[in-house]
Amino acid sequence: MERGMERRQFLQVTAAGSLFYLGASPIPMAAGAAGAGLISPGCRKSKVRVAKLYMGIPNAHWPTPTMDLNQETNRYEAEFAKRAEDFQDVEFTVSELLTSPDQVERLQDDLKDVDGILAIHLSMGVMGILRAVLAAEKPTVLYAAPYSGHEWTQFGPLRRQPVGAHLECMLTSDPDQLAVAVRPFRAIHHLREARILDVTMRELPSGRVKAYKDKFGTEIQKLGRDQVLAAYEAIPDAAAEAEAKRWIDQAQEVVEPPRDEIVRSCKLALAFERLLDDAEATAITVDCYGSMYRQLPAFPCIGFTRLNDMGYAGICESDLAAGMTFLLLQALSGKPGFISDPTMDESRNAVILAHCLGSTRMDGPQREPCPYKLRTIMEREEGAVPQVFMPTGRKVTQVILAGTDLVRFFTGEVIEAPDTERGCRTKIIVKVDGDPQALWQNWSHGLHRVTCYGDVTSDLKRFCRFKDIELVNEALPPIPPTPTA
Repeated sequence: MERGMERRQFLQVTAAGSLFYLGASPIPMAAGAAGAGLISPGCRKSKVRVAKLYMGIPNAHWPTPTMDLNQETNRYEAEFAKRAEDFQDVEFTVSELLTSPDQVERLQDDLKDVDGILAIHLSMGVMGILRAVLAAEKPTVLYAAPYSGHEWTQFGPLRRQPVGAHLECMLTSDPDQLAVAVRPFRAIHHLREARILDVTMRELPSGRVKAYKDKFGTEIQKLGRDQVLAAYEAIPDAAAEAEAKRWIDQAQEVVEPPRDEIVRSCKLALAFERLLDDAEATAITVDCYGSMYRQLPAFPCIGFTRLNDMGYAGICESDLAAGMTFLLLQALSGKPGFISDPTMDESRNAVILAHCLGSTRMDGPQREPCPYKLRTIMEREEGAVPQVFMPTGRKVTQVILAGTDLVRFFTGEVIEAPDTERGCRTKIIVKVDGDPQALWQNWSHGLHRVTCYGDVTSDLKRFCRFKDIELVNEALPPIPPTPTA
């Protein structure tokens, strides 16, 4: 309890919005805790700001001229209430029934600071209202249930016009999609508030840092060796010993690393948490194979795993592109990413994703942990790292944010989590959706990819549309140019 008395004991993290005591275990969330709601991972400053706008015309012919618009609005409000866990990190700063375009004008000041607009189509005759809403130039998701009206025939052409450039439409009777609709707003918000700490002796890449700040709002802050060592020395030895005991007790096996290596790794892990807390940051990365190699008392791997399992982000090798991608996927899915060094196996239509560092809670902080062994880092044969055995038979998405205007991705199914001494410690074999030959022939923008469990393609599409980013499926053959006459 000593460390807990020194600082804030509880932090809000991903999943159902529960508050978790960070000193309780190396993976602090209760295994299998109920609730599947999504909370902005590591968000410290404010809630996601969403304008909820209902659009309808009194006595419209569809869905019925007898519709009571207030009653219909209340019906939707009840659906939102049923899904309160999914919106615990969302503040609906505006919630209005709009029956004419003039009403939108009066809301312009209220719409200036929202992350996005959720527009709900109630009846026929709303195109003028929708155009007025789009004039606010905010990311907008339009939810249109069947029978709302015939306007759906105009949504496609509208999206191709400048006024509809940031419009996404969900034509569905499934009210669970109301929660899905806010995911891209959550990612926009989370990236804008995120701060990444980069532990390095090198100068930060100023052009890239500025580009991330200008495009997404994300701040990248350099940390020196002395700052990390001061945080490390401030961690009580007893806390480090207790943390190490938990990691050892919960492991399937401790294969190579001696206990003192694990204890130093856990002390550094606790220091990382304190550094994030002090800086109000959401992610930390270390130039562990570069300027910081053997400059710290331990390797950062256990510390990174611990943060990832908590809903924050521990990023290998000062890889800022992977860090930004990790934060994006984490905000869209509520799950940590797995940064990997891929290698191909065409005989199985597969790509093998390998890295020594693996997160144990790939389904999110409240879900059951994966089994792991404590190993050395394969390439160095030193340090301590969890070798995680991730679940198979599951869909996954691999992504890299290449610069600020391109996202490359592919999807697949995990068919094996091998335990072999080749390659990095943690591995999954993913059967590629698409053409593995196209994947390696199209490969560009570095080795690393970030993998999250689940197919987040639709969420990526919406986010990329809202942020004017090109989205490319790496596993599809390129479209040949149209021949000219």
